[in-house]
Amino acid sequence: MAVIVRIPTPLRRLTQNMAEVETEGADIEGVIENLEANYPGMKERLCDEGGNIRRFVNIYLNDEDIRFLDGKATAVADGAEISIIPAIAGGRNQS
Repeated sequence: MAVIVRIPTPLRRLTQNMAEVETEGADIEGVIENLEANYPGMKERLCDEGGNIRRFVNIYLNDEDIRFLDGKATAVADGAEISIIPAIAGGRNQS
């Protein structure tokens, strides 16, 4: 099942600066494993030591947050689009 994964700027050094890559996987976990196989270091950026998706990493399947679906067990259909979006904190408090 070929899917397109959008890569955020901070992780593009792992994908030879490609903004999108094509990979396969029956579910999000399989997609992450295939990303790791093709782009070493990707999994450790996306998952913690227990294999869970890091809290500050948001993954969307066709514009739906996988946290509200089945998490990393979310099924992925052929032709799906996955976006990896790191959470951004900071800014200025305007008091």
